[in-house]
Amino acid sequence: MDRPPTDSSPPADERGEATKSPAPRPASGHSSAPSSPITRVTESDLRRFNRRELLKLSPVLLAGAFAIKGLREPLLAAGLRLSDWASGKYFRKSRLAPTFSSSDVVALENFPYNGYDVIDPGVDLEKWTLSVEGLVRKPGSYSLAQIRSLPKVEQNVRHICVEGWDAIGSFGGARAGEFLDLVGADRTASFLEVECADDYYESYDMDSVLQPQTLLCYEMYGIPLNRGHGAPLRLNMPTKLGYKQAKYLVRLRVTNVLRPEKRGYWEDQGYSWFAGI
Repeated sequence: MDRPPTDSSPPADERGEATKSPAPRPASGHSSAPSSPITRVTESDLRRFNRRELLKLSPVLLAGAFAIKGLREPLLAAGLRLSDWASGKYFRKSRLAPTFSSSDVVALENFPYNGYDVIDPGVDLEKWTLSVEGLVRKPGSYSLAQIRSLPKVEQNVRHICVEGWDAIGSFGGARAGEFLDLVGADRTASFLEVECADDYYESYDMDSVLQPQTLLCYEMYGIPLNRGHGAPLRLNMPTKLGYKQAKYLVRLRVTNVLRPEKRGYWEDQGYSWFAGI
């Protein structure tokens, strides 16, 4: 997953990125146009006028509300909730992210490393397993060999970081949906939660997890993930921003209820939860 840096600047990256940023009044005067005949305004006219004027004033009222400190955070939170809701309604599992030819792929050594904390949390690759729990028929620990036994998918897709960069990379792994079938996951469940070796955490709507380009990724450029890119297992989700693409996976949980204050490392600090592209 990529995650944003930990300095005091706005965080960014695959697992942590984001940026935030911020009209002359016309002069008054007298009209020289001839006066119109006086007409009677009906009740219906008044209703139409009020609706029209209210719509015109809405941006002004909203801007004024943002100037009130106590309203700013609730308004921002409401805006994010609306954005996430609309993104979820628009999303379709059948909609694929663009794929690219090998000539478009950036060299592996030029594909950026990003992390919210450390580039290498020191995973013991020999002893590593993926713990699976929640609404599954076969909970337990799964080895990398079991994940690699599933059909391998390779894709050249764009990774977009909210920090302001993007790169086309080559990723390989098993479809997340096929792994969920292996463990007997309830496909009608609402969410998938993940935890990582560096204490990062994320959650996803099930439709995004079951999208065919969502991979439990164990390779980049045809070779095993290196430690900086999330070894031994990360998510590759080309329909999401980078901070949703968790690295160093150690636990998956299928659930209908997200844990309070554990929706996502950056989301719990105000980032969009859906984070679709």
